[in-house]
Amino acid sequence: MSGHSKWSTIKRRKGAQDAKRGKLFTKAIKEITIAARSGGGDPDGNARLRRAIDLARGVNMPADNVTRAIKKGTGELEGVQYEELVYEGVGPDGTLFICEVVTDNRNRTIAEVRKLFDKNHGQISSSGSALWAFEQQGIVRVDKQAASEEQLFEAAVGGGAENMELVGDEWVITTPRNDLDVVRDAISSSGITVREAALEYIPNNPKVVEGRDAEKLMQLFEALDDHDDVQNVFSDFELSEQALAEMA
Repeated sequence: MSGHSKWSTIKRRKGAQDAKRGKLFTKAIKEITIAARSGGGDPDGNARLRRAIDLARGVNMPADNVTRAIKKGTGELEGVQYEELVYEGVGPDGTLFICEVVTDNRNRTIAEVRKLFDKNHGQISSSGSALWAFEQQGIVRVDKQAASEEQLFEAAVGGGAENMELVGDEWVITTPRNDLDVVRDAISSSGITVREAALEYIPNNPKVVEGRDAEKLMQLFEALDDHDDVQNVFSDFELSEQALAEMA
């Protein structure tokens, strides 16, 4: 687990406890709506929808909100038509960024994301300029108190997981890209509550940063992550242990 990923975990945990909750709700609603639109409204037959519902439960979204989002996705209720996009960019010191975006107005969103890069010593770039430096893997997150290490290890490895690590107060399980849903379902079927399961871009050769470099990169990362249309941000920088301690 890279230092950058540990920082992302810390940031996500802190965010769930403060004013970020509205952003997390919006992210979950968009993901549920898109999942239902692409694969139907039955979670039993739609793995992406199961993962989206995990995300909603992880931020304590009311069940009525989940139901409405599913119905908007299937067309039972009127809703916004979202489009999924991936933007790539370069940050300070040549660091690479990937932004997964869900928007109802691509022209507005790309202009705003470009401005965020420009204001934070970076620039948006062409397709393929950053993706080459990452590998997409499955990541499953489980609260520490949800299961014993032995119980979770047995379920995760039995499902095909590659790695399991305790980060703060949650277990982070890594899977091959195509095995994410198999591992997620194996854990859930064993009676363990999955807080989040998603495909994430993991850098092949992360760059360790600290001090002022770390501050600049975190500012860009947070600016992108806070944008309403940005679902997820990934980068190839890794915070040093000292920078992590300061962030925590």
